[in-house]
Amino acid sequence: MEAKAQARYVRVTPMKARRVVDTIRGKGANEAVAQLKYAPQAVAETVSKVIGSAVANARVKADAASERFDESELVIAEAYVDEGPTMKRFRPRAQGRATQILKRTSHITVVLSERQTKGGAR
Repeated sequence: MEAKAQARYVRVTPMKARRVVDTIRGKGANEAVAQLKYAPQAVAETVSKVIGSAVANARVKADAASERFDESELVIAEAYVDEGPTMKRFRPRAQGRATQILKRTSHITVVLSERQTKGGAR
């Protein structure tokens, strides 16, 4: 079973968000949230919320399908950051000129799946 969650139009540059997302890819959901709790980057809180939302989505899917749900079995199968729309602003500069400022946004996506056991049985 897979569960997905997205945070769209997050006001952080995709490059900064990817630094955080790359550290948690492939880890267990609980382990990733614990690691993000102490990460110094500001976007770590947003990524942690997206993981929490994906766990909640997995719980709802398991209840709807009448399946067993164990949060410790969930692992981050996919985590990626796409670029959102860029807001364009202007800042005044010397001698009456103006310079364009690009305020970038991100779409953060996390997909959780159940950890595969070596024997093939769950």
